[in-house]
Amino acid sequence: MTRYVALLRGINVGGKNLIKMPALKACFEAKGFENVSTYIQSGNVVFEAPDRPSVQLTRRIEAMLAEAFDYVPTVVVRNRKQMRAIVERSPKGFGAEPTKYRYDVFFLKEPLTATAAMKHLPTNPAVDRAHAGTGVLYVSRLTAKATQSRLNKIISSPIYPSVTIRNWNTTTKLLELMG
Repeated sequence: MTRYVALLRGINVGGKNLIKMPALKACFEAKGFENVSTYIQSGNVVFEAPDRPSVQLTRRIEAMLAEAFDYVPTVVVRNRKQMRAIVERSPKGFGAEPTKYRYDVFFLKEPLTATAAMKHLPTNPAVDRAHAGTGVLYVSRLTAKATQSRLNKIISSPIYPSVTIRNWNTTTKLLELMG
């Protein structure tokens, strides 16, 4: 069995796509996933399943969620090895100054690549920094100048539907929960 995390996009945000974590956990368990746990309300599900390509697992989970919760889900799935690489290969110093910068990881749904996503990521060079990783973008912005950031313009970008965002603390905690 392989440990995975499913990152659900756009649930429990602004009163939309409301899903309670116990119901989400029960949904995964009912479909045969094992050792299921959720972390915070933003749709993070850690579970075990037989090893298979992420694309197949993603399709299965999206169909399951659509049926159970009557919404059109977008899910990004990563296994423990991929999550460890995401954390270990972060840019030097990423996450090191949390009072000065906000650090986020933009998880990209296949087939979107980091190279393609970088072309559409709106940034203000005086405030925002972005680095391409494997299947992710590492993004930081100066907290003191957050109102000058252009990153919120991503919502009008063509890549936005294929991105789900987790802050650095959540990303590292998910890896910890994956064991």
